[in-house]
Amino acid sequence: MAKTCVFTGKKAVFGNRKKYRGKAKYLGGVGKKILGTSRRKFKPNLQKVTCVIDGVVKKVWVSASAIRSGLVVKPVIVQPFEKVNV
Repeated sequence: MAKTCVFTGKKAVFGNRKKYRGKAKYLGGVGKKILGTSRRKFKPNLQKVTCVIDGVVKKVWVSASAIRSGLVVKPVIVQPFEKVNV
């Protein structure tokens, strides 16, 4: 299965890459011409993160925007023991 953000649903999308020649009109040329187009892929910024989903700790792919916006709940790390003063 393709990488997809668990929280936002972001995934790779396709677009066009255009190749130009010529000089822009505002620079004194006759305008830019398109020589050709080819397909390209826009990839989201996905990170593999350990988080809590429905009370279960899982490693999932999450977009950086979901991490920054606070949608990801990280698991609580429990200390192995506590020092007691007597």
